This record gives sequence, C-alpha cells and structure tokens, in this order.
Amino acid sequence: MAQAASKTKARGGKTSIEGMQLRKDPITNTWVLQASGEMPLGDANGCPLCPGGLASSVPTIYEYPYGDPNWQVRVIPHLHPIYRIEGDPERQAEGIYDRMRNLGAHEMVIETPEHGVQLSHQSDEHVAQVLNAYVIRLLDLKKDLRFRYVTVFRNQGAAAGQDLEHPHSEITATPFIPRRVAYELRASQLYFQLKERCLICDVIKQELSEQIRTVEWDEKFVAFCPYASRVPYETWLLPLDHNCAFEQGLANWDLQVHFARMLKSVLRRLEAVSSAYHLVLHTSPNTGVKFERRGNWQTLTDDYHWHVEILPVIPGKAKSYSLKEVYYNPLEPEVAARELRKIAITD
Repeated sequence: MAQAASKTKARGGKTSIEGMQLRKDPITNTWVLQASGEMPLGDANGCPLCPGGLASSVPTIYEYPYGDPNWQVRVIPHLHPIYRIEGDPERQAEGIYDRMRNLGAHEMVIETPEHGVQLSHQSDEHVAQVLNAYVIRLLDLKKDLRFRYVTVFRNQGAAAGQDLEHPHSEITATPFIPRRVAYELRASQLYFQLKERCLICDVIKQELSEQIRTVEWDEKFVAFCPYASRVPYETWLLPLDHNCAFEQGLANWDLQVHFARMLKSVLRRLEAVSSAYHLVLHTSPNTGVKFERRGNWQTLTDDYHWHVEILPVIPGKAKSYSLKEVYYNPLEPEVAARELRKIAITD
C-alpha cells in the first residue's frame, strides 16, 4: 500500500497557558510544569476536532491523504499547548533552583474524522496510518536540536483525563528527558555494561519462555503484563527484534500494519476490563541536542529497546502510597495476563 503523502508546515499555534514555566526539583531531577491557570478545551459550538469544528481553522502540520477534504488522519498544533515552540529555553537560576521557559512542541493527532469510533475499532490499515503519522512527526521533531525527548501519549476516558471525547492522541517534544524514561535509560545502560546484552531483550526472552504473563505474541511483537505491574492489567507492547527508536523500528508499512493489528487486539482486551487507560510510547532520546553531555548515551542503539506502555484506570483498584513512588497493585500480573488471554477478540 502506498505510504501517506505528507507536508510539514510551521509548528506554531495558539499561545500556551499564561505564566507557564518549567521548574526543576533538585532532589529528584524532575522537571515540573507550573501554570498560573488552566484553559478548558471545550467548544460551545460542538466538538472542535470534528470536520468543520474549531480545529478546521488551525494550520495542518500533517494529514493523510494530504490536501484531501476527506482526510483520515490529521495532525495539528494543540489547541491549548502546554509547551511553546518559539525561542530558546532561557534556563536560569533562582538561588539553588533552576527554571526555564516551557519550550517544546505540543501536537494533537486527530485519529479519525468520525467522532464516535475509537482507535481499537478502526481497520488495521487506518490504525497503521495513525502509527505512520507518529513516525513522520517524531522524525521531524527530532531534527530540532533544542528537544531532548519526543514521545506520543494517549488518554482514553474521563477517568484517564481525556479532555475531548473525539479520538485523538498527543505528541510532545521537550528540552529534557522525563524522569521515568531517564531511569529506564540508565538501567538499560548499566545492564549492557555488565552483560553486553539488552535488558529488555532478556526480559522478552524470559516472558516468552515462561508464558505466564504474556497476553499475545507472534513472530514480530509481544504483549505482556510486566513482572512488577504498577496497576491491574498494565500491559507492554514490544518488538521482538531489537531497536532503540520507534521511528526506526516501525518505518516499514508492513510492520506498521502488523503492529496496528496487535495494538487493536490488546486495546480491545483492556477495554473489556476498563474503558479508561493511559498509553505512552517509550523511545530513545534525541542524542544530538546541544544540551546533551558528550558521550552520555554511547551504547544507546545497543542497550535501549522501544516499547509502548498501557496503564488501565480501574477506580478503587489501584492506588499508590503517600510517597507516590511505591505502587500498590491488588492484582498479580500472572492473573491479569491469564484473564486478558481469555477475552475473545472479534471484529
């Protein structure tokens, strides 16, 4: 099938929330977005993402098919972005603390013009076009050497903080690496230094060997509930072949269709136990940025392995302790995987 036609335009858009800035916690090295107020995304005239809605007047960053009023997938600047793409970070000290402008990019991927059709119920080819939009946007945003990390996330359901009902996902680019991803990168780097193997490749081998936490697998991809799942039914999707970057690992249309098929199946299983979930892509950082220390990620292509993490939201089931870093999960991942495997998936 022919690849999506694309055209990239300036990524500017509406201004972000007034007074937004990034502040760094010097104890945990976490960057926190601080805002003086919030701006709702609602539109009194109807859904802003439906054809003819507010988003129709916003410049198009990418769409498939390009220039066709009957587009299938469209990417636009976020209607109310939390990051601003103009200028430099203007990082500065405030005593022992550090802060900077909310530099970055924030885009919306409108996954379909149809308001009520979720991603899991689109055709394999349509979901593959959404994945292809992710690939194209990640490749483009990583050309901007101000951004250390680019990722995709998707919140479905009010309990997961979905701000608009229309099926959509979001892409962000930031001048910092999010803390959890930084932990993963360091752990993968240390494991490779000790064993000269990819940590996640070894995890995949063990999960496929034991098959007690696996949900689905084939010759290209695997889905399983992690050994130390943070919430009930937490599921990861990963490629069997080693690759550190999503945009490289899914650059091929056949692989995009293949991954789309498994993603749909896993989402349907999860939607059978919870209508709400968080989905986030974990991929390699942008190593060429001017903020990056020389030689920081020398073995990155060998030690890191991209993957998608999906965390269902099940009210009353998952909670964390007051430290917010120790998770409580009342459902063992072995039991969760067994229940997910039993769910029948039909078109």
